[in-house]
Amino acid sequence: MIPPKTIISASVFLLVLSAVLGVLNTQKTLGLRAQATRAEVARNAAEQLRIARERELKGREAAVAAANAKFGETRTKVASTEAELIKAQKEKNDLQAKLSESETEIARLLKRIDDAEAKPAISANPSTASTADLQAQLEDAKKQLDASEGEKTLLSDKIRASQERSTQLETEKKRRLPAGGDPGIRGRVLAVNQAYNFVVLNLGGRQGVEPNTEMLVLRGGSFIGKIRISSVEPATAIGDIITSSLARGVQVQPGDTVIYAGPNS
Repeated sequence: MIPPKTIISASVFLLVLSAVLGVLNTQKTLGLRAQATRAEVARNAAEQLRIARERELKGREAAVAAANAKFGETRTKVASTEAELIKAQKEKNDLQAKLSESETEIARLLKRIDDAEAKPAISANPSTASTADLQAQLEDAKKQLDASEGEKTLLSDKIRASQERSTQLETEKKRRLPAGGDPGIRGRVLAVNQAYNFVVLNLGGRQGVEPNTEMLVLRGGSFIGKIRISSVEPATAIGDIITSSLARGVQVQPGDTVIYAGPNS
């Protein structure tokens, strides 16, 4: 028969053990709850970051679409300006040709007047009718000369106006030409150097890529980060990865898509 004292001691031990186990289970439960809470907070933060990235990407895509539309409109205006410039230059050339003809005609008339004025002096016994005829020819030549001089002045004014118009069109054309990269530029990453933090692209100066412009990096339609163009070759370009634009644990990879983002400000 077990003594009552032993039974009481065993019961106390079991009670203490149960209390210890209860405390440990409580602490473990609290730890699991805290861990679950931290995981939930981290998940919410990651979701908010994802939503913000997607919102930024949509905004960038909208801006690129708007820039593409504006760029197309600008190209149309530039083409129209070039057509006007060609027309103005042709008009200028025609006017210069007419001016040259007018100057030739003036020289001919001056010679004719000189000849008409010299004939009475050369003739020994000119008749009255001959003198009157020569005088009429002289007056007619002088009228034609005045008309030619007036036409020459008018042509000179037109040429000057045409020259001013051509200069204005040239200035307008240069002003309308976009700078800092074509918003329609799109390509992909050929290679990535993680050690020196740069990428090589499959497009370059021939496609309108310019140094010191930024490009968005996409993968599967999702925003990954940004790069800044540092050097440009005819068919390729090198861009520095903007590490601050990358999400934690994300790296730019070969095959990622790049689209024009704008000049570096």
